[in-house]
Amino acid sequence: MTAPRITVNGSEAPIAPAAPHTTVLDFLRERGLTGTKEGCAEGECGACAVLVARPGTDGPTDWVAVNACLLPAAALDGQEVVTSEGLATAGTPGAPGTLHPVQEEMAVRGGSQCGYCTPGFVCSMAAEYYRPDRCAHPDPAGGTDPEHGPNGFDLHALSGNLCRCTGYRPIRDAAFAVGAPADEDPLARRREQSPPAPVATEYVRGGSSFLRRNTLGETLRLLRERPGAVVVAGSTDWGVEVNIRARRADCVIAVDRLPELRELRLGSDAVEIGAALTLTEIERRLDGRVPLLAELFPQFASRLIRNGATLGGNLGTGSPIGDSPPVLLALEASVVLADADGERQVPLAEYFTGYRQSVRRPGELIRAVRLPLPLSPVVAFHKIAKRRFDDISSVAVAFALDVEDGIVRKARIGLGGVAATPIRALTTEEALEGRPWKAETVEAAARVLRAEGTPLNDQRASAAYRSAMLGQSLLKLYAQTTEAVSS
Repeated sequence: MTAPRITVNGSEAPIAPAAPHTTVLDFLRERGLTGTKEGCAEGECGACAVLVARPGTDGPTDWVAVNACLLPAAALDGQEVVTSEGLATAGTPGAPGTLHPVQEEMAVRGGSQCGYCTPGFVCSMAAEYYRPDRCAHPDPAGGTDPEHGPNGFDLHALSGNLCRCTGYRPIRDAAFAVGAPADEDPLARRREQSPPAPVATEYVRGGSSFLRRNTLGETLRLLRERPGAVVVAGSTDWGVEVNIRARRADCVIAVDRLPELRELRLGSDAVEIGAALTLTEIERRLDGRVPLLAELFPQFASRLIRNGATLGGNLGTGSPIGDSPPVLLALEASVVLADADGERQVPLAEYFTGYRQSVRRPGELIRAVRLPLPLSPVVAFHKIAKRRFDDISSVAVAFALDVEDGIVRKARIGLGGVAATPIRALTTEEALEGRPWKAETVEAAARVLRAEGTPLNDQRASAAYRSAMLGQSLLKLYAQTTEAVSS
């Protein structure tokens, strides 16, 4: 193993002497790259965004925007990073000092005032600028699409980037004004080459270590030797613990680049999703084939977080307010758990055993999530939160129903935020199955759904509000399906 290094703006930089818990943000700033800012230290403001070269969905390499405040620098050993400073030099043909096209549009359209958030916006905007399948997106109705520009720019690419003083209209104007990368653009040409291969990492300093192995077997043997190690993929949860709660680990083991955890298989009887695929990768590779997941993705945090977060991480933390567990419960998912002795498959409905507890044993990790086929045709994911996007759920409800000849043949309902664990609404499912899908049935079942779980009063919502939202979500689903049928 060679000494851990990161290629930053085209030049290699050693990670040493940084501590193993040092974030990419601090690593960059200590090297004078102060365009990368710390705003919140928990992945909610985007001021720290940088670009990373990752395996592409539609080509060899994608430039992906991530939160530098959450990732340990050691997690990018052998990888390539471009910061806001590097965009002008690496991504702009021409004389030194020439602005990158994204930077130019932000400047001429007034997309910056104090400038604190601007480098993060620029990096997120550049990731969308270089998205290979971005193309013109005319509104077929002839009107305006508020979330896509005529240049194909998806405004959700900027979710997770917050501005306190400029206002979002000029930033949106800049996003909708950027053209296509020039043929000679070095960062555009870089997409046609393979991304950096994962490297085995053994970084030890001050009694703490950050470790990465090349294969699942090697990783599982390492976990057997160090059962108390913290396992990370995108580090979107652990990074918050490090920054906000000052938690430190004697040993961190990275699994995000393990090929065995990055497979997506579409079979005749199941869809198997690797536990280390990011939510963005899953979304783009499935391309709507699992409609309930397609409803989840835009509501799961921000694009910056989805570029790092994984299903394995969301299930591994065992949080009762994670957004994916209710959806996966409604899809009757199972988790594939692996250790050095082999694998076992556990229905997700039997996986959670208590608050942030599960049946996962020391030395085990989640290898994949399996969704049985066929899928139920009537689906919805309702997330009740204080903000429309990029917020933690007060309540999350996922529905998957089979309705044939006006009768509910099968009902699966997953709930989050109303108990110590994500749960299935078993009593409500029973109240629906075998009954006609009509207002009387739904109203009666909604009263049952309001009593599911044991919701608490906290800063996000009262127990009474949570219960009310459960019942309201079923009424909303019925209204939506009736509207769809009538239209």
